Amino acid sequence: DLTEAMLPVLDDFERAAAAEQDPDQMKEGYQLIGQKMRGILEAKGLKRMEAKGAEFDTDLHEAITQIPAPSEDMKGKVVDVVEPGYKLHDNVLRFAKVVVGN
Repeated sequence: DLTEAMLPVLDDFERAAAAEQDPDQMKEGYQLIGQKMRGILEAKGLKRMEAKGAEFDTDLHEAITQIPAPSEDMKGKVVDVVEPGYKLHDNVLRFAKVVVGN
């Protein structure tokens, strides 16, 4: 089901790689391909988790480092997201890799 849905994205990548375009056109083309791919995955139940500014939660986040919190209210919260996390039908597919303020 997902593989079949992703075939048009693969086709778009192959067409983009074969075409001679200026850098601005290539950038726009890859952005459009990315939007199409995200749309397909979201239609299949994939959701990107928003983590920046949230309370650090080991059920959703993987802390890769801690830094001094930029403000008192950011202690124990996600200061930066190194790699976004994703859920598939409300189940964590990939934990967000985050920087936590201490």
